[in-house]
Amino acid sequence: MRIHWHDLGSPRAREADGQTVTMHGYQIVAGGTVTLVPEPPCCAGCLPTQRGTRVTIIPAAPVRPNPDSVRWSGRWRVTGEPAASYELHGATPLDPPGWRAVTRRRALIGGPLVCLAARARAAEPGQAREVIAAATAIDLHSHAGGMAGLARIRSGVGFAPIAAPMRAGGLTAISLAMVADSPATRVESDGRIKPYREPEPGELYTHAKLAMSRLRDWVRSEGLNTITTAEDLRGAKQTIPSVIVAAEGADFLEGQIGRLDEAYGQWNLRHLQLTHYRVNELGDIQTEPPVHGGLTDFGAAVIRRCNELGIAVDVAHGTLDLVKRAAAVTRKPLVLSHTSLRANPAPFSRRISAAHAKVIADTGGVIGVWPPAGKFPSMAAMAAGIARMVDAAGIDHVGLGSDLRGLTGASIFPDYHVLPDLTEALLDAGFTAGDTAKLLGGNARRVYLANLP
Repeated sequence: MRIHWHDLGSPRAREADGQTVTMHGYQIVAGGTVTLVPEPPCCAGCLPTQRGTRVTIIPAAPVRPNPDSVRWSGRWRVTGEPAASYELHGATPLDPPGWRAVTRRRALIGGPLVCLAARARAAEPGQAREVIAAATAIDLHSHAGGMAGLARIRSGVGFAPIAAPMRAGGLTAISLAMVADSPATRVESDGRIKPYREPEPGELYTHAKLAMSRLRDWVRSEGLNTITTAEDLRGAKQTIPSVIVAAEGADFLEGQIGRLDEAYGQWNLRHLQLTHYRVNELGDIQTEPPVHGGLTDFGAAVIRRCNELGIAVDVAHGTLDLVKRAAAVTRKPLVLSHTSLRANPAPFSRRISAAHAKVIADTGGVIGVWPPAGKFPSMAAMAAGIARMVDAAGIDHVGLGSDLRGLTGASIFPDYHVLPDLTEALLDAGFTAGDTAKLLGGNARRVYLANLP
């Protein structure tokens, strides 16, 4: 008998109690426990905590690590009432049903990707570099240098080079983000990034001012340009890389919209992600139970002011309800800077559905695909993931959101010198040089130009 993830919580799952079933998912081995989840954890903060979104594996033999989707067979056990827990006893892994690596042959099986795969051919030597040279490569979400590290922000030391890796890879610009809520969040014992206390009044505002000061000083020391206007972006060059100053989370506002003008004028803020890992005054997040029902009225007011000032609004980490209201409020294209596509995202997952992606595309916006190695074990796999997002949102609405130095797990995109490898993988997947240039930064450039003053 086959059990699907959507069966959990239904009578079918309970009726299967005691039967031999098969089920596939991604295994997490931690503390001697093997847990099966419906999707690979993109980072430690995305592990599901609800009982109905995971299955405990009691294996018949020791379990080897495997980043791929694995099909398991065992005796199904259901405990608990009314909220059920699910276990698979005496379980043995079968051949993974998913891709171990993305090859052209397997891409041909990929349904909507048939058109891309049918045209696929190996990129010509040097073609990737030619495409990058002709493009304006932009990373929609980055913590390059280590700007996500709370200890680095507080000490002002330990930052890593930014300019040299950007030049090595051919990046023209990156959205360089400080993390607004880091003093009040931490990685818990179960691997999730969670808020663990309420910050003191003014604490996150003070943190943001220090973080922005560190960011500004390091950007200057690296000899990077700071983009503050559309004219700056039009003139940006690969030889002298640039940054767009960003905040991951608007928690520093603390309900005071006047601080947005301050951030715009004093910090050169031009990219604002509304929420991060704590439910703040602006709205709900994907990784915690909803509180506000989506975007708050204050969040809507912040979006309107961002439109007026020339700050790109980023709805990454926000719930679908937040994104829908944000799309109704904004007069400018939205950004969703770092995520990936899944047909049916699990509760509290950071990934998005095709319907979620379409909301962003309908604003004229752009979605950055990120590179966790747990989801994309190779550049070919990441290129296939980008292709799936293109199927959902359209070729004009997808870009790169590396979350560089921000992922808590391994990344297939560890630094900017690998951009040619991703470019080659996109060309091999069947994207034309022109479409590859859009994905590398052309789409991001269009959205930023529509937002910048």
